[in-house]
Amino acid sequence: MSSSNEEQAQPGLIASHAQYVKGAAVNAIGNISGSEAWSTSGEEQKKHAVDAMKEAGEQRDPQQGYGKAEEIAGKLSGCEGMQKEGAASKQD
Repeated sequence: MSSSNEEQAQPGLIASHAQYVKGAAVNAIGNISGSEAWSTSGEEQKKHAVDAMKEAGEQRDPQQGYGKAEEIAGKLSGCEGMQKEGAASKQD
């Protein structure tokens, strides 16, 4: 049954990270252009993505992560969750 949960959690994590990146881009465009609507929309997308990442992460088996690659991606993107999950999945 855990592999079923894993299959559901990984796509959720990936989609949530993609949504976070999109939100950050929309927010940056809003900040650069001075558009409050874009900035607000980007912040809302990022918040929704973080909530979705937390939910998917709770269902995830830490041993099924991407290890060092995920940890590095987390450091580069500033995603503490990715850093922690990557570190946890590489410890064996």
